[in-house]
Amino acid sequence: MKKNQDPNPEENIAADAEKAQDSTAPVQAAASETAATPDLQAEVEKYRDAALRAAADLENFRKRMIREKEEAIRFANAGILEKLLPILDNFQLGLDAASSDTAAQGIVSGFSMVHRQLGDFLISCGLQPIDAAGQPFDPKLHEALGHESDPAQADGVVLRQTRRGYKLADRLIRPSSVIVNKLS
Repeated sequence: MKKNQDPNPEENIAADAEKAQDSTAPVQAAASETAATPDLQAEVEKYRDAALRAAADLENFRKRMIREKEEAIRFANAGILEKLLPILDNFQLGLDAASSDTAAQGIVSGFSMVHRQLGDFLISCGLQPIDAAGQPFDPKLHEALGHESDPAQADGVVLRQTRRGYKLADRLIRPSSVIVNKLS
């Protein structure tokens, strides 16, 4: 008899069988993983797609907020500028009325300078006057107060402007009040 042999051979057989089962366990686990892999990959793709969509939504939100902030800054003074327009109109009407008085020419020229300064300030704030006289009538920019007939002008042309209109950037602040040519 050999000295290295175990006294109980049945225990050795059971231990060898357990070792054999342990060595096939990774193969069986790998086989079950490959079966589950398509499901896992589909789920991973689903979450990856959701993450990409969420990132795109966040980027779109950021861009929209930046655009809205820039627009709010650009049009922040629109209310104040709109309230200054009647004052500018009345200033011009007063200057027109006083310009016929020869005794007040010094005062009229001083007020003309102030009127020009105020107009320049409004332009520097982004306010753009709309010159309508001689232009085709545009309902987006003009408010027709009436019609007159002038055969020397084309039909639908603004004959005169009674009140100047203004735009701030691309936004209409006040339309021009106009008289439009209407042939017959």
